[in-house]
This record gives sequence, structure tokens and C-alpha cells, in this order.
Amino acid sequence: MKSDNMKSGMQQAPARSLLNALGWTGEEMRKPVIGVVSSFNEIVPGHMNLDKITEAVKLGVAEAGGMPVVVPAIAVCDGLAMGHVGMKYSLVTRDLIADSTEALALAHQFDGLVMIPNCDKNVPGLLMAACRLDLPTVFVSGGPMLAGHIHGKKSSLSSMFEAVGANAAGKMDEDEVRYYEENVCPSCGSCSGMYTANSMNCLTEALGMGLRGNGTIPAVYSARLRLAKQAGYAVMKLVEKGITTRQIVTKDAILNALTVDMALGCSTNSMLHLPAIAHEIGFDFDISFANPMRCLCSYEGTVRTEPSPYRLSHRIW
Repeated sequence: MKSDNMKSGMQQAPARSLLNALGWTGEEMRKPVIGVVSSFNEIVPGHMNLDKITEAVKLGVAEAGGMPVVVPAIAVCDGLAMGHVGMKYSLVTRDLIADSTEALALAHQFDGLVMIPNCDKNVPGLLMAACRLDLPTVFVSGGPMLAGHIHGKKSSLSSMFEAVGANAAGKMDEDEVRYYEENVCPSCGSCSGMYTANSMNCLTEALGMGLRGNGTIPAVYSARLRLAKQAGYAVMKLVEKGITTRQIVTKDAILNALTVDMALGCSTNSMLHLPAIAHEIGFDFDISFANPMRCLCSYEGTVRTEPSPYRLSHRIW
């Protein structure tokens, strides 16, 4: 095991003493060490439930014979960062997340990883780290927000932006805008709408790095907790079989994700993130690939490339 570099042999007796300080038992020290990269925080609505997801992942890893250890990843809510200097800090967090996760995983010689992201730059940042580290890795997102309801009709965060525009045009008063504020975002989860977060969580599934339902099971459903436990089981299977990220995220898998991107009408921000993920596996992805793929999806419906045989999810088409 990779983690033996950290915890085995006479020279690592000091390290074992530090693991004892964490409360580890001798039996736990002999298990594969799985880094559970949790993006939980209390400022991003898509991340406020990740503590529950993290606990479910830990349980799945432990039940499957691993030693789960939780480590952090930061995340910025683009919705809260808009309209002020905060937006200058959003995209750069993607690389901070990738770099800090790489540092944590290599410094502690993890045998595998379960990534728990949910929002815009957080998902691609952890995908970049996974490709860079090339360890057995599974993703489980926090899930999308439920739809809101305005006057009996379904609504999303887009409805809120439209309400602001309507107010500026003199077509909606402040009381109605406040009604929208209180009803368009009814639960935790990634913002309702095919924005970057939901797009990248679906593309994570298409890449083969998330189990089926990773991009679609709502944040508040119990099925999301079951998925998290299954992610814990799945990473231990990958460790056992020696299947690493770059065996899953291949050139064909990325082109498959691009096909799904075009078919779903994902956020155009995917054209920022897919090339960055491709770069980590040595694939020179050009955004011009999107135009012929879009045409194929429009006119032939179910065109896709053949992804890696190691993909975790069921095929999309």
C-alpha cells in the first residue's frame, strides 16, 4: 500500500506515534488509508449538507475495510460572490483546490480518495487533483437544490434574476421581488438550473468518476446518503483492483463528457473546465472540438465516443 510509506517500518515509528495521538488502533493502521476530501462549509448553500454526505462516505469506506480520514477543500459560492470584488476570487479557487488537495494526498500518502464537491469551481478543481494524483478515486456530489415554487409554478434561481430585471423595468414591485427571494431557493444543494455546478456534477458522472445519480439525485433525498455510502464501497473496490483515475479519465472519456455536455445544454463554463481536466492527463483539448460535437448531438441524437471500460457509472445513452 502507498500509505505504508507513511506508517510501516522502524523508521516510521514516530509517524505511528502521531497516528496513535489521533486515536488510531493497530488494526486501523494496517488498513488502506482513504482521504475523504470534504468541501463542507456554512456559507455555500450547495455545501451545507456535505457534513452528512461525508459521514455516509466514511461509513461506506469503513464497512468496506478502509480507514477513512476527512480532509478539507475550500469552495466559493459564485452567486454570493457576484456583483462585488469577490468574483475576482472565484475561478482562482479551482487551482487552489487542485493544488491543496494534491499537497494533502501526497504528504500523507493516501491509498485512495473520495471527493465530495458540489459547486462551480470546486468540482473541476477536485477533478483536476484526481487526474494529477492518479489514485483510486470516486466522486459523490452534494446534489442539486429542489425547485422553488412561485404562485404555484416551478421556479429556479434564474427566476430570481428575471425578477430583478422586471423590477428594474418597472414591471415588478419590491414586495413581489421579496416573495421571489423567499421562495425560489427552498433547500440546500447546488443552485437549481443547468449552471456550472449541476453541469459539472453530470459531467463527472459521464466521465465515469461518479456513480449513477451523482449529478441528479436531489441534495435532500435519502438516496443521496445511500449513494455516498456506495461511493465508499466503490473506492475500496478500486483500491483492491488497482484502478486509478487515469484509467477512467481518458481522452475518449473526456470526449464522451463533451458529447453529454452538448446534449444536455450544460453551462458554457464547461469550456473552461474540460480543457483544464484534459490537461492533467496530457490531452490537448481544444474548445473547437465543441462545434462538431454540438452538430452531431443536434442531428444524430445519440452520438458518443467509447469511454474507458473502467468507468464507474452506467452508460449515458
